[in-house]
Amino acid sequence: MGSDPVVCIIGAGCSGFTTAKRLRDAGVRYDCFEESDDVGGNWYFDNPNGRSACYESLHIDTSTTRLQFEDFPAGEGWPDFPHHTLIHQYFRDYVDHFGLRETITFNTRVDRAARTPDGRWEVRLSTGETREYDALVVANGHHWDPRTPEYPGEFDGVTLHSHSYRSPFEPVDMRGKRVVVVGMGNSALDIAAELSHRSIAEHVWVSARRGVWVLPKYRGGKPADKLMMPPWMPKTLALRLARKAIRSNVGSMRDYGLPEPDHEPLAAHPSVSIDFLAKAGSGDLTCVPEIERLNGPVVECTGGTRVEADVIVYATGYNIRFPFFDDPELQPDAEHRFPLFKRILRPGVDNLYFAGLAQASPTIVNLAEQQSKLIAAHLTGEYRLPGAAEMRRTTVGDERTHLRQYYNSPRHTIQLDFARYVRDLHREIAAGRKRARR
Repeated sequence: MGSDPVVCIIGAGCSGFTTAKRLRDAGVRYDCFEESDDVGGNWYFDNPNGRSACYESLHIDTSTTRLQFEDFPAGEGWPDFPHHTLIHQYFRDYVDHFGLRETITFNTRVDRAARTPDGRWEVRLSTGETREYDALVVANGHHWDPRTPEYPGEFDGVTLHSHSYRSPFEPVDMRGKRVVVVGMGNSALDIAAELSHRSIAEHVWVSARRGVWVLPKYRGGKPADKLMMPPWMPKTLALRLARKAIRSNVGSMRDYGLPEPDHEPLAAHPSVSIDFLAKAGSGDLTCVPEIERLNGPVVECTGGTRVEADVIVYATGYNIRFPFFDDPELQPDAEHRFPLFKRILRPGVDNLYFAGLAQASPTIVNLAEQQSKLIAAHLTGEYRLPGAAEMRRTTVGDERTHLRQYYNSPRHTIQLDFARYVRDLHREIAAGRKRARR
């Protein structure tokens, strides 16, 4: 762009504020709007904007050395897998250290963003004010709009989505209750393991459409994500070695009383837990097939399994949505497909950037920190995009590279390998700088 643009950033979670920091360093003017009263987004426990899925016992599944920002290392003495309160304070400290707080407008929501006839962005705020910007950065997150399945019949008990879960006692007191947790992603494993303590629920059943590989947080006494294969290694070889190591370290899921997965290890987004396997193997929780119908107090599963339950917790993921866009071209399709060049740009709309819109393994915290390097360089004119047709071709190839290891599912449409992605992103930034010089 390179003509002293003014940018609007939507959201001040970790993706929004690290992008703001990069733009300020590059001399790009911006306004950052945050609906809540503080930074942190999903890691702000009981966030008053209602969009945090953080529960009281939550610890991050990414180890400290993998999650920290490159220009603001985590403090000495941090544990391998920090509690959410430590993560949120780390975000606050980052914002205050770099003097970003005064550049963020809090308690202000972006209600609508639309392109003007000349290609700029008209942004309407919750205050009623309308402003125009040269470019837009979308950093509103993708873990805030709960997706809840529908089943035939009705359930007499209480239902809630994991997004609303705060503890075994809030918003529902589950002491002595019979609980069904639906799903086997990370939130499902955490919540099921927590509720299955004998001092809390009477019993916990975990219902899933398919078996998953439950991976431990540690391997050989070290955080497992520190032992990931390096990005220079051919991916097929890296996968083969990693899958062999997982099978050797974890064994068969059937040995823990879990359904055997119908896919290879790492063919799904990793489900990681420090105690779920022990809870399953100890009989504190029981896995059952997927729900077929609800019948009063009974949860009926495929294969004839029937469970009498008091509470159902749906840990069934989230919709990806941008409520401020009216243009259907700027929304994912029904299967959550939303192709982006380098997971940042929509070909043909060169002044719209998406920050942090990916499911990265092993880390999501500093994804946008890396993406902001391309965004800032493009806004200052130091980086030039390829043509729209080449962007589309590249995107198809990138998605094939990142997604081919995963089984086909809406939950895997934005998956990527963080280390390989960053290496490729830096190469693209270098190529774009050469295009700009030419």
